Amino acid sequence: MASLITQLRSTLAADQVLEGEQIGDDYTHDECLNLSGTRPAAVVRPTTTAEVSAILRLCQEHRISVTVRGSGTGLSGGCIPAADGILLSTERMKRIVEIDTANHIAVVQPGVTLGELDEATRPHGLTYPIQPGEASASLGGNVATNAGGMRAVKYGVTRNQVLGLQVVLPGGDAIDCGGKFVKASSGYDLTQLVIGSEGTLGVVTEITVKLMPRLVHRQSLLAPFENVEQITRAVPKIVQSGVGPLFVEYLDALSMAGVLQRQKLELGIPEEVRSRALAYLLIVVESASESRNQEDVEQIGQLCVEQGACDVYVLPKNQAGKVIQGREESFWAGKAAGLNDQVDVVVPRAQLAVFMAESQRIASETASLIVGTGHAGDGNVHLGIFQPDEAVRTRVMNAIFDASQKLGGIVSAEHGIGLAKKKYYNAREQPAKLALMRRIKLAFDPHGIMNPGKVFDLDASEPERKETLVS
Repeated sequence: MASLITQLRSTLAADQVLEGEQIGDDYTHDECLNLSGTRPAAVVRPTTTAEVSAILRLCQEHRISVTVRGSGTGLSGGCIPAADGILLSTERMKRIVEIDTANHIAVVQPGVTLGELDEATRPHGLTYPIQPGEASASLGGNVATNAGGMRAVKYGVTRNQVLGLQVVLPGGDAIDCGGKFVKASSGYDLTQLVIGSEGTLGVVTEITVKLMPRLVHRQSLLAPFENVEQITRAVPKIVQSGVGPLFVEYLDALSMAGVLQRQKLELGIPEEVRSRALAYLLIVVESASESRNQEDVEQIGQLCVEQGACDVYVLPKNQAGKVIQGREESFWAGKAAGLNDQVDVVVPRAQLAVFMAESQRIASETASLIVGTGHAGDGNVHLGIFQPDEAVRTRVMNAIFDASQKLGGIVSAEHGIGLAKKKYYNAREQPAKLALMRRIKLAFDPHGIMNPGKVFDLDASEPERKETLVS
């Protein structure tokens, strides 16, 4: 390690290599609730693809692990480094290379945050539509986890909006995947393979994303329902209405009460309605014109009433903004309240009611508190788990993941596997798929230096396979 750090210092500027007491606590962890941080042997802060190439070439020569970190807003321990490894921070790779208004694309380095890209595209009347709810999150981190968020019902997730990547492989070679085009039928789609790979295949140094027109007419509706079954019936009608809502968010009654309390909001919903409502839909409609927006709002409101909503409230702009902010900050509020764990499973949209009922049964059987919000439009459910007993909490988590799997769902919809969900994911994934992913990992990273131990482990038979691939 000493030799490697000496070589890194001769390659990079003095302030680009940190070690010992220079390494602040922020570099040791992400926002995962129940994993301890680890201080790496060194932190490197490159600014260019060429510098990343030099770093990876040296790390592979010395067989030193590399973990990539963006803004550190992840929730699954994906950027926790190894104690004997290097943390590669993209915090100085902040350049917006290009905003191409003719092709409606932006090219950015991975350290650019969602908030920074949004401000840069605003004067052009364009926007990058993926917003997972944390403006300080980096584009590189979003690519690593295939981040989604509340707008996924309309715009999809990260992989639906990324057209191309520049990726540095562990040996130092830089490759370009995709580009400024939406069609490609030339070889394997390496862009999509790298998206969601959680830094286990290489380092993304440049990202080409789609930009969409920034629609300025927007209204928010809040619809209380007596049960989740009514919501499950209403959501497909809303999605299929042709309106194309920006958000279709689910909040249980406890989550909604928490949002209103934190935001100090009084929406004027009568007590008679609040006492009946066990769940809410928050629906945001955006349009190119004011008249069209009003028509769309009326159509969605009528659909909600037809599907059993107690009432429908069109929220004033200031109140709508606070409710949306409260929904986006629900994780941080839960963390402040002593949240012990969280899941971000996804189930087929029509199975949402069954899954939520099962989660409450699990909560009752284990004396746990499970609070639910989620992206109802795409079946992505976020559950906050309040259960301080680790053994009981593990039972709860396993039961929730089992329930999701039985309904056709998966472990993580948008936060990734990292370290936190690895044991749950590996226990449920098909062995043949895990074996295939290991072979892909080794094809990209034959010495296993890229973010080792995340998503899955290389099993006991892997050293022989590694040697075969290396030779």
